[in-house]
Amino acid sequence: MYTIVTPKQFLRHANKFFRKRLDLKPRFAKLVSDLQHDPFQRRLEAHPLRGKLSGCHAVSLAHSYRITLTLHITENEIILLDIGSHDVVKAFKISLNQMHSI
Repeated sequence: MYTIVTPKQFLRHANKFFRKRLDLKPRFAKLVSDLQHDPFQRRLEAHPLRGKLSGCHAVSLAHSYRITLTLHITENEIILLDIGSHDVVKAFKISLNQMHSI
């Protein structure tokens, strides 16, 4: 079982995101539960990111909205970093180096 870590920055982005998309909250809760049990489940389609986000993974929340949840998997923790559209990847204000201190 993995521990889900939600930094303040992620919570701010998620609150703003869900203000306009309340219908996705139950889906998000299910996704987080599935990630907690096994983030490598085939149906989650977790995939590694490249470039500036190398070392992180993305998981689709909803196909029609192309919303992605970006996370960083450590040994037993999943740190949720950002949530938003696939087309507009937000620049993370938390660097991967800072995440080790979370």
